[in-house]
Amino acid sequence: MSQAPVFDAAFARQFEDLLRWRRDVRRFTRDPVPLELIDMLLAQTRLSPSVGHAQPWRWLSVAEPAQRAAVQESFSRCNADALASYEGERAALYARLKLEGLREAPVQFAVFCDHGTERGHGLGRATMPEMLDYSVVAAITQFWLSARIHGLGVGWVSILDPGEIGKALDTAPEWKLVAYLCVGWPEEECDEPELVRAGWERS
Repeated sequence: MSQAPVFDAAFARQFEDLLRWRRDVRRFTRDPVPLELIDMLLAQTRLSPSVGHAQPWRWLSVAEPAQRAAVQESFSRCNADALASYEGERAALYARLKLEGLREAPVQFAVFCDHGTERGHGLGRATMPEMLDYSVVAAITQFWLSARIHGLGVGWVSILDPGEIGKALDTAPEWKLVAYLCVGWPEEECDEPELVRAGWERS
Protein backbone atom coordinates (compact mmCIF):
# COMPACT_ATOMS: atom_id res chain seq x y z
CA MET A 1 0.00 0.00 0.00
CA SER A 2 1.31 3.45 -0.95
CA GLN A 3 2.13 5.96 1.75
CA ALA A 4 -0.11 9.03 1.76
CA PRO A 5 1.69 12.32 1.01
CA VAL A 6 1.97 15.02 3.65
CA PHE A 7 0.50 18.38 2.66
CA ASP A 8 2.26 20.97 4.78
CA ALA A 9 1.12 24.44 5.86
CA ALA A 10 2.82 26.12 2.89
CA PHE A 11 0.92 23.88 0.48
CA ALA A 12 -2.33 24.60 2.33
CA ARG A 13 -1.78 28.36 1.90
CA GLN A 14 -1.04 27.92 -1.79
CA PHE A 15 -4.15 25.79 -2.21
CA GLU A 16 -6.27 28.51 -0.65
CA ASP A 17 -4.68 30.99 -3.07
CA LEU A 18 -5.56 28.65 -5.93
CA LEU A 19 -9.19 28.58 -4.86
CA ARG A 20 -9.27 32.37 -4.56
CA TRP A 21 -7.68 32.93 -7.97
CA ARG A 22 -9.63 30.28 -9.86
CA ARG A 23 -12.35 32.73 -10.93
CA ASP A 24 -14.64 32.55 -13.92
CA VAL A 25 -12.73 34.16 -16.79
CA ARG A 26 -14.57 36.03 -19.58
CA ARG A 27 -11.73 38.03 -21.10
CA PHE A 28 -9.11 36.03 -22.98
CA THR A 29 -6.18 36.79 -25.23
CA ARG A 30 -6.23 35.02 -28.58
CA ASP A 31 -2.84 33.42 -27.96
CA PRO A 32 -2.86 29.68 -28.68
CA VAL A 33 -2.69 27.10 -25.90
CA PRO A 34 -0.26 24.19 -26.37
CA LEU A 35 -2.11 20.99 -27.25
CA GLU A 36 0.06 18.95 -24.90
CA LEU A 37 -1.05 21.15 -21.98
CA ILE A 38 -4.72 20.59 -22.79
CA ASP A 39 -4.10 16.85 -23.13
CA MET A 40 -2.44 16.78 -19.71
CA LEU A 41 -5.35 18.67 -18.10
CA LEU A 42 -7.88 16.30 -19.63
CA ALA A 43 -5.85 13.33 -18.43
CA GLN A 44 -5.96 14.74 -14.91
CA THR A 45 -9.76 14.86 -14.98
CA ARG A 46 -9.72 11.07 -14.95
CA LEU A 47 -8.52 11.34 -11.35
CA SER A 48 -11.83 13.00 -10.48
CA PRO A 49 -14.38 11.07 -8.37
CA SER A 50 -17.42 9.64 -10.11
CA VAL A 51 -20.41 7.63 -8.93
CA GLY A 52 -19.71 3.91 -9.26
CA HIS A 53 -16.52 4.85 -11.12
CA ALA A 54 -18.78 5.49 -14.11
CA GLN A 55 -16.67 8.39 -15.45
CA PRO A 56 -19.67 9.66 -17.46
CA TRP A 57 -18.03 12.88 -18.69
CA ARG A 58 -17.72 13.40 -22.45
CA TRP A 59 -15.50 16.31 -23.48
CA LEU A 60 -16.09 17.51 -27.04
CA SER A 61 -13.64 20.00 -28.49
CA VAL A 62 -15.50 22.72 -30.39
CA ALA A 63 -13.09 24.05 -33.01
CA GLU A 64 -14.97 24.05 -36.32
CA PRO A 65 -16.07 27.57 -37.37
CA ALA A 66 -19.61 26.41 -38.14
CA GLN A 67 -19.96 24.81 -34.70
CA ARG A 68 -18.64 27.89 -32.93
CA ALA A 69 -20.97 30.10 -34.95
CA ALA A 70 -23.92 27.95 -33.85
CA VAL A 71 -22.87 28.29 -30.21
CA GLN A 72 -22.55 32.06 -30.56
CA GLU A 73 -25.99 32.27 -32.18
CA SER A 74 -27.50 30.26 -29.34
CA PHE A 75 -25.87 32.55 -26.78
CA SER A 76 -27.11 35.67 -28.57
CA ARG A 77 -30.70 34.43 -28.57
CA CYS A 78 -30.65 33.24 -24.96
CA ASN A 79 -28.86 36.37 -23.77
CA ALA A 80 -31.46 38.59 -25.45
CA ASP A 81 -34.22 36.65 -23.68
CA ALA A 82 -32.41 37.01 -20.36
CA LEU A 83 -31.96 40.75 -20.86
CA ALA A 84 -35.68 41.12 -21.60
CA SER A 85 -36.50 39.53 -18.23
CA TYR A 86 -34.88 42.41 -16.32
CA GLU A 87 -36.03 46.00 -15.94
CA GLY A 88 -34.57 49.37 -15.07
CA GLU A 89 -31.09 49.61 -13.59
CA ARG A 90 -30.75 45.83 -13.38
CA ALA A 91 -31.39 45.57 -17.15
CA ALA A 92 -28.87 48.33 -17.87
CA LEU A 93 -26.24 46.63 -15.75
CA TYR A 94 -26.94 43.23 -17.32
CA ALA A 95 -26.43 44.74 -20.77
CA ARG A 96 -22.96 45.94 -19.71
CA LEU A 97 -21.81 42.61 -18.30
CA LYS A 98 -19.42 40.46 -20.29
CA LEU A 99 -20.85 36.99 -19.82
CA GLU A 100 -18.83 34.91 -22.28
CA GLY A 101 -15.55 34.70 -24.17
CA LEU A 102 -16.85 32.79 -27.17
CA ARG A 103 -15.15 34.95 -29.78
CA GLU A 104 -11.78 35.15 -28.06
CA ALA A 105 -11.11 31.88 -26.24
CA PRO A 106 -8.81 29.71 -28.37
CA VAL A 107 -9.97 26.44 -26.76
CA GLN A 108 -13.61 25.55 -26.20
CA PHE A 109 -15.27 22.41 -24.86
CA ALA A 110 -18.84 21.25 -24.63
CA VAL A 111 -18.95 18.87 -21.67
CA PHE A 112 -21.73 16.29 -21.60
CA CYS A 113 -22.93 13.64 -19.19
CA ASP A 114 -23.52 10.29 -20.87
CA HIS A 115 -26.74 9.02 -19.30
CA GLY A 116 -26.55 5.92 -21.47
CA THR A 117 -23.24 4.68 -20.10
CA GLU A 118 -23.17 1.15 -18.71
CA ARG A 119 -19.88 1.72 -16.96
CA GLY A 120 -20.24 1.24 -13.22
CA HIS A 121 -23.30 -1.01 -13.69
CA GLY A 122 -25.56 1.58 -12.10
CA LEU A 123 -23.78 1.50 -8.74
CA GLY A 124 -24.85 4.42 -6.54
CA ARG A 125 -27.52 5.69 -8.94
CA ALA A 126 -30.67 3.79 -8.00
CA THR A 127 -31.96 6.43 -5.60
CA MET A 128 -29.98 9.42 -6.91
CA PRO A 129 -29.54 9.16 -10.70
CA GLU A 130 -28.46 12.80 -10.74
CA MET A 131 -25.13 11.61 -9.31
CA LEU A 132 -24.00 11.09 -12.91
CA ASP A 133 -24.38 14.83 -13.54
CA TYR A 134 -22.68 15.67 -10.26
CA SER A 135 -19.75 13.46 -11.27
CA VAL A 136 -19.30 15.54 -14.42
CA VAL A 137 -19.37 18.76 -12.40
CA ALA A 138 -16.65 17.36 -10.13
CA ALA A 139 -14.49 16.60 -13.17
CA ILE A 140 -15.02 20.11 -14.52
CA THR A 141 -13.98 21.61 -11.18
CA GLN A 142 -10.83 19.49 -11.17
CA PHE A 143 -10.01 20.58 -14.73
CA TRP A 144 -10.62 24.21 -13.75
CA LEU A 145 -8.23 24.11 -10.79
CA SER A 146 -5.56 22.29 -12.81
CA ALA A 147 -5.87 24.87 -15.59
CA ARG A 148 -5.43 27.73 -13.10
CA ILE A 149 -2.24 26.15 -11.75
CA HIS A 150 -0.77 26.48 -15.25
CA GLY A 151 -1.97 30.06 -15.71
CA LEU A 152 -4.97 29.26 -17.88
CA GLY A 153 -8.38 30.76 -17.34
CA VAL A 154 -11.70 28.96 -17.72
CA GLY A 155 -15.12 30.46 -18.30
CA TRP A 156 -18.34 28.47 -17.84
CA VAL A 157 -21.00 29.68 -20.29
CA SER A 158 -24.50 28.69 -19.22
CA ILE A 159 -26.59 31.13 -21.28
CA LEU A 160 -27.14 28.57 -24.03
CA ASP A 161 -29.89 26.27 -25.27
CA PRO A 162 -28.72 22.68 -24.57
CA GLY A 163 -30.84 21.29 -27.41
CA GLU A 164 -29.28 23.66 -29.92
CA ILE A 165 -25.77 22.82 -28.75
CA GLY A 166 -26.42 19.08 -28.93
CA LYS A 167 -27.81 19.45 -32.45
CA ALA A 168 -24.88 21.58 -33.60
CA LEU A 169 -22.41 19.00 -32.28
CA ASP A 170 -24.48 15.99 -33.44
CA THR A 171 -24.39 14.28 -30.05
CA ALA A 172 -26.23 11.15 -28.96
CA PRO A 173 -29.70 11.79 -27.47
CA GLU A 174 -28.67 10.31 -24.11
CA TRP A 175 -25.91 12.90 -23.73
CA LYS A 176 -26.91 15.85 -21.53
CA LEU A 177 -25.06 19.15 -21.79
CA VAL A 178 -23.59 20.10 -18.41
CA ALA A 179 -21.18 22.88 -19.34
CA TYR A 180 -19.73 24.89 -22.17
CA LEU A 181 -16.20 25.96 -21.30
CA CYS A 182 -14.01 28.66 -22.78
CA VAL A 183 -10.32 28.10 -22.07
CA GLY A 184 -7.35 30.37 -22.69
CA TRP A 185 -4.87 32.84 -21.28
CA PRO A 186 -6.60 35.56 -19.21
CA GLU A 187 -6.45 39.09 -20.57
CA GLU A 188 -6.48 40.37 -17.00
CA GLU A 189 -5.95 38.89 -13.55
CA CYS A 190 -8.13 39.56 -10.51
CA ASP A 191 -9.00 37.58 -7.40
CA GLU A 192 -12.44 39.18 -7.12
CA PRO A 193 -15.41 37.83 -9.11
CA GLU A 194 -16.41 40.10 -11.98
CA LEU A 195 -20.03 40.17 -10.82
CA VAL A 196 -18.88 41.47 -7.44
CA ARG A 197 -16.81 44.18 -9.11
CA ALA A 198 -19.78 45.12 -11.30
CA GLY A 199 -22.07 45.40 -8.26
CA TRP A 200 -24.61 42.89 -9.56
CA GLU A 201 -26.00 42.04 -6.12
CA ARG A 202 -26.21 45.73 -5.16
CA SER A 203 -28.19 46.75 -8.22
